[in-house]
Amino acid sequence: MKKVFLVLVSLLLVTQVACGSRSSQSGGQEQSGTQGSGAAKKISWKMGHIVVEDHIWHKTAVKFAELVAEKTDGQIEITVFPNSQLGGEVDVLNSIKSGTVDLTISGETMANWAPKAALMAVPYGFRDEEHMKKVIASDIGREIESEIIEKVGVTPLYYHLRAPRNLTSNKPVHSPDDVKNFRIRVPNVPLFLDAWAAVGAKPQVMDFKEVFTALQQHVIDGQENPYDLIYSGSLYEVQDYVNLTEHVRQWVYVVIGNKQLESLSSELKQAVLEAAAEAQEYGQQLFTAEIEDYRQKLIDKGMQINEDVDREAFKRAMEEAVRKNLSDEQFALYERIQQIQ
Repeated sequence: MKKVFLVLVSLLLVTQVACGSRSSQSGGQEQSGTQGSGAAKKISWKMGHIVVEDHIWHKTAVKFAELVAEKTDGQIEITVFPNSQLGGEVDVLNSIKSGTVDLTISGETMANWAPKAALMAVPYGFRDEEHMKKVIASDIGREIESEIIEKVGVTPLYYHLRAPRNLTSNKPVHSPDDVKNFRIRVPNVPLFLDAWAAVGAKPQVMDFKEVFTALQQHVIDGQENPYDLIYSGSLYEVQDYVNLTEHVRQWVYVVIGNKQLESLSSELKQAVLEAAAEAQEYGQQLFTAEIEDYRQKLIDKGMQINEDVDREAFKRAMEEAVRKNLSDEQFALYERIQQIQ
């Protein structure tokens, strides 16, 4: 009986070991299969930018994230952080380089690394919106993009046009003669300072949040910004005219880290690029509607839109400052831009 008992116990142990071995082997195969399946691997990206939630850049970024998720069947998830939650423009670009953030929105700031990016916001660099679009789509635009890829470490996916910067004042401005000794607030951009000084104005660097009070207290006579910032800053309460100087037209790119883009399979990369193309069109539609909307809002608030501005005279007055601030290579690019019809 003891022998029979021992035989039964031995058989039971052998059976358990065998089953356990098969179970272990089966689990390993399933895990390996999961790791090897591209569809099962989820990619999470963070996108940080400086504008608020109701801005068209943010609205388009959210749309882009939705399109990417849709086109990759949820394999790529983009979380958008607006309003400088992940830091300022330079901070986020540095974070992309270190790998803690993946995408952002940036423009001429990238000239800190890629000098050709400075041409994205040069006074009177572009005649009008169509001229700017042609430049972006031209060999010049591709040169700027290539230098951004090489020297900033990010790849442009799509772009946003910005509304032109216009001068506001309490008296109509028609020519450079009307801004002699005019105290104008400008952002901390050396080229902008020199350009307005060349016209005969007295430019002052000031944080935008201080502009309303400075105008109210007559510390300055005017400032220059696109329609949307004129409206959001309530400058219609302290300024009577928007003078269509249109002295700066510019664009910004939505960019992704080179390493992040290159890590994708060809199928996923194609899906991201398709989503970017659709986001480009979506953002352009919002932009066109928004410019007219803000213009009308300013008129409704009592501002007068002065279209009688000699922009050629302003351009001639600022040209020497542009030449002074650009390197030989940058100025050569500026001259090529002027030749595009």
